[in-house]
Amino acid sequence: MVELLRPEDTIKLAVQLESVSPVRVRYLIVVSTLGNKQESILLGMDFPTSNSDQCTIGLVMPVWSDTQVYLDGDGGFSVTSAEESRIFKPVSLQTMWSVLQVLHGCCERAVKAALIPGSGLEWAQHYHQHIESDRLCLNEWEAMNDLESVRRDSNGQNMPDRVSNEQLIKEHLRDIMRTEDLDNLTSKKVNAALKIRIGFDMRPYKEYIDNEILVTMAQMDKPSKIFDYLYLGSEWNAANFEELQKNNVGYILNVTREIDNFFPESLTYMNIRVYDVEKTDLLSHWTDTYNFINTARKSGQAVLVHCKMGVSRSASTVIAYAMKQYHWPLDVALAYVRDRRPVVKPNEGFMKQLQTYSGILSASQQRHSTLWRRKSRDQRQKSLHKEGGGEEGKPEEEEEEEDEEDEGSFEDEEDDTESQTEKDDSEEDHEVFDESTPDTIKEQPGQAIGPVITVNEPEKVIPSVNRSGRMNLFSLMQSISELDDADKEHEQLPGSPRRSPGQRRRSHGRRGLAHQRACVDASPEPRSLPEASQSKP
Repeated sequence: MVELLRPEDTIKLAVQLESVSPVRVRYLIVVSTLGNKQESILLGMDFPTSNSDQCTIGLVMPVWSDTQVYLDGDGGFSVTSAEESRIFKPVSLQTMWSVLQVLHGCCERAVKAALIPGSGLEWAQHYHQHIESDRLCLNEWEAMNDLESVRRDSNGQNMPDRVSNEQLIKEHLRDIMRTEDLDNLTSKKVNAALKIRIGFDMRPYKEYIDNEILVTMAQMDKPSKIFDYLYLGSEWNAANFEELQKNNVGYILNVTREIDNFFPESLTYMNIRVYDVEKTDLLSHWTDTYNFINTARKSGQAVLVHCKMGVSRSASTVIAYAMKQYHWPLDVALAYVRDRRPVVKPNEGFMKQLQTYSGILSASQQRHSTLWRRKSRDQRQKSLHKEGGGEEGKPEEEEEEEDEEDEGSFEDEEDDTESQTEKDDSEEDHEVFDESTPDTIKEQPGQAIGPVITVNEPEKVIPSVNRSGRMNLFSLMQSISELDDADKEHEQLPGSPRRSPGQRRRSHGRRGLAHQRACVDASPEPRSLPEASQSKP
């Protein structure tokens, strides 16, 4: 194809067109020249087969100042220039959108240069002289849309019914374009899908459908400004460096597996390499994406979040960011983002992950809320005041379960609460270690310590060097049991403040230590002296 061009000419765009032949391949290319960049022509190229590397020119069409481009209402567009019209049907909606944008720019430059037949574009004659395609190809290039008279559908439809039908078509059309691959989607396929979904003839609405296709394509192609520092877009936005500079984009969050980073030497990238399928795990990446977007915000530059179409993967990531950054529930964040980019539609798997993420954020906000903690403590104290002494009859197991629940509720309190707890503990330590040993375990002269099993003592014993003190286990357990009863009565006094589980555990441990010391049997180990054995009769 390039071999047929003059050295000073360049290809601005090449798009594949539909062909009546299943074998031949047709391309429409837009060509400009270095001698005058305001001048452009359209060339039609024919390939005998899809594998052929040889092609011929079948169409030459200069772009004059009076050139007009129209949608033909049948999946393509027509170009009228110097009273000559030609029809072109790109193989997909995406290619049609691309060529329409380029043609619009060519027409604007031709108007500014006042290009009219006989004044400019002399270099187009070179290509006119090299039209060599066969007649079948030429007939297809010269096809016109006015060879058949089509009668307007006279079904007596009034204006309100038409408006209602157009609104219905619009909703289904956007859903089709959001869910289908635009690289393989044609206007004919769209019309067929609409007819199957809605159930009535689409022919009276062909022009409306084509216009809505372009509007939707424009919305999907232009990046959506969600916040002053955040844009949501598609693959084409990520590849448009001029547009990125215009929007002050310095960071790009690429949420695709299949799209490369286009400008890694100029922009800061973060990649989340995932596909747009329901089983994809996006939730695990949202902490990292949140930090990346905030880094861009703090730098003073904008960030573009994109996937293939800016509909599902990247949209879900932006919704998750809005929920966390602005403390919005899911429905508010989704409505806000969709209001700024109507094509947003996360797949069902991502919607479930957003719901889960909303619950995580809500729980985190409540846990770290000082007001929530104070309210929880107040409610607990009020419930204790109301119950009063009614808790005395609680079984020990229920009380232990309540302690575990209390511990889970208070384990995330702030440092100020912990410091107060430590202060209370220090006072409690003083009381624990200063209190006198209960009468039940005091040593009395000439008495054994508690109900201890004793051995008849010999007449003389020597102190044990290796065992300085033996613990009286029975007395120790008895004293701890009595302390538990006394502590339980103390805790259940009406109006008394309830201590945290940590305070109770430390109190029990320290009191147990104190009574453990009090319950040490200091009696020496019996050991007979030689004199004792000799004194026996």
